Amino acid sequence: MKNRVKAKIQHLTPKQKKCFGALSVLIFLTFVVLVTFFIGRPMLRFVSEPEQFRTWVDGHGIWGRLIFLGMVIFQVIFAVIPGEPLEIGAGYAFGAVEGTLLCLLGTTLGGILVFMLVRKLGVRLVEVFFPIERIRSLWFLRTEKRRNFLTFLLFFIPGTPKDLLCYFVGLTDMKLSTWIWITAVARIPSVITSTIGGDALGEERYLLAIIAFAVTAAVSVAGILIYQKIIKPRRQKHREHTK
Repeated sequence: MKNRVKAKIQHLTPKQKKCFGALSVLIFLTFVVLVTFFIGRPMLRFVSEPEQFRTWVDGHGIWGRLIFLGMVIFQVIFAVIPGEPLEIGAGYAFGAVEGTLLCLLGTTLGGILVFMLVRKLGVRLVEVFFPIERIRSLWFLRTEKRRNFLTFLLFFIPGTPKDLLCYFVGLTDMKLSTWIWITAVARIPSVITSTIGGDALGEERYLLAIIAFAVTAAVSVAGILIYQKIIKPRRQKHREHTK
């Protein structure tokens, strides 16, 4: 059946292929919207009620942890869903150490799935979540000699658009093993600051929570400025070379 469908697609005219591709993207985009509305929103609402979430986790043992892991993977794949509430909820429910480990494992597994999906489906999949202008802003990373280092640095700095970077990396020729190492290690600072804040809330150490979130906000703002400083000259250089 699969071979028949593939054969039919190969015999389509360029215009028909374009229409088929647009229809596929539209169907997937509709699916993303529905999943986000019916699953993503309730999931975030649940995690955003930390006391109820921790009670639920305590009552489900290992299954609670596995389900939370699935939530994190889900969030990485459906990039329109913010990850910060999950990280704070993880710190509140599991503590800083276990919460950080669960979040890092989930983001790594989700990052691997996204990488493989983009390698299979190409830029059309990325365009479902991000406008083409934002994708083009990172186009220089496809040929950048220091791409691996820059990608690690951009993931390491809190406040950078990691969801966009996660999807964009699949468009490059980066090795899967390199990507796994980057996504597993470089996310640690941005994740641990959120889980520490969540853990402090759970322990009712409100001053520590305020300090943790204030530091996170300050570092994120600094990260955005650093991101722009790194990206802007390289983006301009890439434009000049492609004229």
